[in-house]
Amino acid sequence: MKLAEANKKLESIIKKVEKDGVKAAKLVEDLKELREYALKEQDPLVTKVLRLTYEYLLDNNSFDVQAQYEEDEEGNEFPIEIEDKENLLYLLTLLERSEHKINREEIKDYRTALKLVLY
Repeated sequence: MKLAEANKKLESIIKKVEKDGVKAAKLVEDLKELREYALKEQDPLVTKVLRLTYEYLLDNNSFDVQAQYEEDEEGNEFPIEIEDKENLLYLLTLLERSEHKINREEIKDYRTALKLVLY
């Protein structure tokens, strides 16, 4: 994220999730606030993934989204088993540098996975 206020908000959300996990108090409200910053930054990918993230949290009380895969020598992809808390933290850390090309690709993977589950 580009705005200083957005980064401060993102840092506070990361600390909250590190401490209390996906059931942290006011996590959805915090993500909604962060989404407002993404709207100001005119970043439709981050705006969308934040909305899908808090919708998923509201619907499931977890963040067991399957968006990370590893590849074997033959090119086959396998989902990475990861805890809800670590999964959400990983997405949030991607958002810290959302303009980075590789991070954007992974954020797109989360967007796709979230859309498949929610819709």
